[in-house]
Amino acid sequence: MTEKHLRELLEAVRLGKLSSQQALQRLKHLPFEDLGFAKVDHHRALRQGYGEVIFGKGKTPAQVAEIVRAMLRQKAWRQNILVTRADSKIFAAVKRVYRAAKFHASSGVITVERSREITGKGTILVVSAGTSDIPVAEEALLTAQMMGNRAEHLYDVGVAGIHRLLEHREKLTQARVIVCVAGMEGALPSVVGGLVAAPVIAVPTSIGYGASFGGVAALLGMLNSCASNVTVVNIDNGFGAACVASCINRL
Repeated sequence: MTEKHLRELLEAVRLGKLSSQQALQRLKHLPFEDLGFAKVDHHRALRQGYGEVIFGKGKTPAQVAEIVRAMLRQKAWRQNILVTRADSKIFAAVKRVYRAAKFHASSGVITVERSREITGKGTILVVSAGTSDIPVAEEALLTAQMMGNRAEHLYDVGVAGIHRLLEHREKLTQARVIVCVAGMEGALPSVVGGLVAAPVIAVPTSIGYGASFGGVAALLGMLNSCASNVTVVNIDNGFGAACVASCINRL
């Protein structure tokens, strides 16, 4: 449920289009629904602007499918459902619950699209340094889209061939928020930050040779960026970057 949904519900009761009992039925599982192994937070969209996202890793396929089923029962709100860090077994279980679910194998994301409403004010641009960074970038892109944003991507424009990035200068300056994904030494967000006025959310990836320390080198490089509009999320956290970008894009 979002703030818009709640306002519509209260207005329907006020106008007599919906009885108080019917409204109560719709609100009955707020703020959460206890499944025993999980407490599904149906109230989150009202508090934060987007619904609960399911982290698939560490959960059984049956558990993920049951959480999706509980979210689908909230038919009146028709919110998008997102599962991150999933695999083909989890997808098979979710598809039995919702046949139109889609699995994006490169990023491990499952999407259940129930709404295409755009709530973001501008475009979120997801930029990746190399092709190997695309799985994390795709997680960010899909998350941004499912949270009601216009989101575009710009891939393989890292500093090893900086002319590839400069070719898209206009696209960079038109974005309201940029998510910049890079491994190795993590230099790309500093370059992008120096070219634009928009906030740049840097995502270090675990891509690189031994001295990259599984993304720690990129993380430290981004944290030490001299571009003052750059902020940083955790290693490989495309989802978290897109969440923050969505919050900024709603303001």
